[in-house]
Amino acid sequence: MSQTHFGYQRIDEAEKASRVAGVFSSVASRYDLMNDLMSGGLHRLWKAFAVALAGVREGEKVLDVAAGSGDLAFDFARHVGASGEVWLTDINRAMLERGRDRLLDRGRPVPAAQCDAERLPFPSNYFDCVSVAFGLRNMTRKDAALAEMRRVLRPGGRLLVLEFSRVWRPLAKAYDWYSFKVLPWLGKTVSGDEAAYRYLAESIRMHPDQESLKGMLERAGLENVEYFNLSAGVVALHRGYKF
Repeated sequence: MSQTHFGYQRIDEAEKASRVAGVFSSVASRYDLMNDLMSGGLHRLWKAFAVALAGVREGEKVLDVAAGSGDLAFDFARHVGASGEVWLTDINRAMLERGRDRLLDRGRPVPAAQCDAERLPFPSNYFDCVSVAFGLRNMTRKDAALAEMRRVLRPGGRLLVLEFSRVWRPLAKAYDWYSFKVLPWLGKTVSGDEAAYRYLAESIRMHPDQESLKGMLERAGLENVEYFNLSAGVVALHRGYKF
């Protein structure tokens, strides 16, 4: 049986989805608070940059994959207006419900679908824009997920991947200390789950760096792929087009 990474562990591919589901079910109720604490609020700026670079216009169709608590979907919904369409998807039911409910509470009802990014339940050539923010590194077969995201894009559509990446080398030691000492402590103190945030730190290290992920998008059939380093490479935003 094929194996994959779960943090630093090697596990069977069939196990990963359920292991990741356990992590996010555990932290769903404190997810937004932990994002603010971990990033010092910077995650809001990273997401705003992603939305700005997406260039979504009124009337367009947008798919937000692994949407978490729905921050990107909310902004996309504002841009596409009543004539547009935004779908919220996540493989984890607890996170999907949280995102859907947050958008409802903020007056932005959008359709939501619980699904695996490797098997999206949408027709080919349907969306103008597909986004995935901080979700790709948790997927079992990233190449298959990227190919699916490309499939559902219409010709001329764009894919945006916002994800943790490789930090600027002079900051690496300090970033490692923060990741493996501070994050697990925050997780234990705030959400009562130290292991989930240790997994977060490990999964970031196992995720492809900026150039490697660019190559993955290109192999999935996306063109004009470029990336933008944010916060000294702590996060990178990749953008590619389907032609």
